[in-house]
Amino acid sequence: MSVLPNAPPEAVATRYWHRVADGRIQCDVCPRACALRDGQRGLCFVRAAEGGAIVLKTWGRSSGFCVDPIEKKPLNHFLPGTPVLSFGTAGCNLACSFCQNWDISKSRDVDTLADAATPEMLAEAAVQLGCRSVAYTYNDPVIFLEYAVDVAAACRERGVRSVAVSAGYILAEPRAALFGAMDAANIDLKAFTQDFYRRECKGHLDAVKETLEYLVHETGVWVEITTLLIPGANDGDAEIDQLTRWIADRLGPSVPLHLTAFHPDYRMRDRGRTPRETLIRAQRIGRANGLDYVYVGNVLDAARSSTYCKTCGERLIGREHYALGRWHLDAAGRCRSCGTPIDGVIEAAPGDWGRRRQPVRLTARAGAAAAS
Repeated sequence: MSVLPNAPPEAVATRYWHRVADGRIQCDVCPRACALRDGQRGLCFVRAAEGGAIVLKTWGRSSGFCVDPIEKKPLNHFLPGTPVLSFGTAGCNLACSFCQNWDISKSRDVDTLADAATPEMLAEAAVQLGCRSVAYTYNDPVIFLEYAVDVAAACRERGVRSVAVSAGYILAEPRAALFGAMDAANIDLKAFTQDFYRRECKGHLDAVKETLEYLVHETGVWVEITTLLIPGANDGDAEIDQLTRWIADRLGPSVPLHLTAFHPDYRMRDRGRTPRETLIRAQRIGRANGLDYVYVGNVLDAARSSTYCKTCGERLIGREHYALGRWHLDAAGRCRSCGTPIDGVIEAAPGDWGRRRQPVRLTARAGAAAAS
């Protein structure tokens, strides 16, 4: 089926903005602080100045819906083995030269957002599809904050949880609103030098660090971190050492870190794929610096993508390409060998979704969903 619901509004009013002295309107969602004249759009391309206010142009509109394994977000400690209904919109508030989802995040044509759904339809679809959570992903929910918060509220009423997959590039007040609606987040910590953020992302590292510290210390959101290791750009021993020491010292050793392999894409095609040896070396550095859970991703490596007990070293959750195997936890989420609890949001038994990826279309009948 591919019958679309009623068309979403052209634009939705937003809250986070103020007028500046020269008559422009400044968007106050992220550190970019775009100051716009009427008719202009910010760098994200989806927040625009219209009628003396900042409006969101993509409320209720998506680049597509898909049921994924939660491990693909990646989240290894949040409802393992369960399916998550994933969707994104268009645009991004960073300008990463190496973007792996550039066809969505760099889109400047919101008319290509053919899929549409109200928050209530998304919540109902998640229930019908057996999804335990909804993920705001593919591009960054920071820029479609109002839509993400509305969907999360509708999901919470139906017992469905919400997951933000974000670069964490957001200011304090909207940050509290966005993550106050979330149950889990994977934050993309792209590197650990300001030079990298300035040169490759056109952003600032400190803002992302502030988001991570806020999430871990001031909210109940379950947090995991992803760092894409790019050969010759952010994969040096010294930088990985500083990054992992900072996580251990400022966030705590129980925050999982995913070290993932780069492939040439978008505007960074002059570098090769990340060697497996780089990922292994980085994982060793993270563990040596006290991190309890360091994973290798974007490569097939069952041993290094599995979860081990931080006390006795027993393999607790076996993984291979997002599919779960061994489950060595009791009903209370403790190691069956030594009784140490695993960190995260863990249920008595794992889900059995496996590694399937199922595209879906929402239909005009409120909340109905069908495999595409």
